Amino acid sequence: MAITASMVAELRAKTDAPMMECKKALTEADGNFEKAEEILRVKLGNKAGKAASRITAEGVIAFHSEGAVGALVEINCETDFVTKNDSFLAFTDAVVKGIVKNNPADVAAIGTMPLTLDGFGPTVEDVRKGLIGKIGENMSVRRFKRFEGGKLASYLHGTRIGVVVEYEGEEVPAKDVAMHVAAMKPVSLSSDQVPAELVARERSVAAAKAAEDAAVATAAGKPVQSPEIVAKRIEGGVQKYLKEVSLFNQPFVKNDKQTVEQMLKEKGTTVKAFTLYVVGEGIEKKVDDFAAEVAAQVAAAKAA
Repeated sequence: MAITASMVAELRAKTDAPMMECKKALTEADGNFEKAEEILRVKLGNKAGKAASRITAEGVIAFHSEGAVGALVEINCETDFVTKNDSFLAFTDAVVKGIVKNNPADVAAIGTMPLTLDGFGPTVEDVRKGLIGKIGENMSVRRFKRFEGGKLASYLHGTRIGVVVEYEGEEVPAKDVAMHVAAMKPVSLSSDQVPAELVARERSVAAAKAAEDAAVATAAGKPVQSPEIVAKRIEGGVQKYLKEVSLFNQPFVKNDKQTVEQMLKEKGTTVKAFTLYVVGEGIEKKVDDFAAEVAAQVAAAKAA
């Protein structure tokens, strides 16, 4: 039986499997759609294995809460296109709700949580592998945080940035802080909580800048600042950095005449902690040779 483009398109729309896989399955099934779907199901496991080594630097951030329990999760995929896929989004929604309900100990434990979706299951890991084959891209649960026992304010900027603020007091200022964190991306609540490695890096940068300035002055025959003054300059630069990256010291985005700390004091609200997730943060993205990739796909299609 001749396999037409419309038949391939119909099977792809129904299964989300790659075009070439749909054509092969229809050819093998002699045009029988039900049999072709079964063939694709059988091949999904192998496809998932092939995709599992690919970098997942795109993805979505999701938040869900029930009462005083909430969860923030990042689930990654390979391309921005898949972040809009209904099955991928349904998987993300199911996982974040499952984290709230099941309280997994770590990312590995998420895989063992019960889940049935799109005909795959009975665990999250089974669904993940099934969707890899169905969609044709690797995907992974990267990180999560579960919150319990306190007040939570959340803010999602689309699906790429997620913030959860743990607080006491009024909800509106806490939500404002969540939006502020998404915009300004502080690294800690206060200056004394900035990680030591970040402080050391900033001090190193300030010292290198001071050394460069001294070299320029010497070359120009100008007087060089004393070691004491240089040390004060370096420390001043570090202190400036600490204020810029600590939440309480940052100018509040809705009123830069006051700091976040001043705004919270005025509103009678206390922020105890915040969690900020940005999709793909810290993941090294692969730079593809698009022309070579297209050529390889064309060659594969001809070979088929």
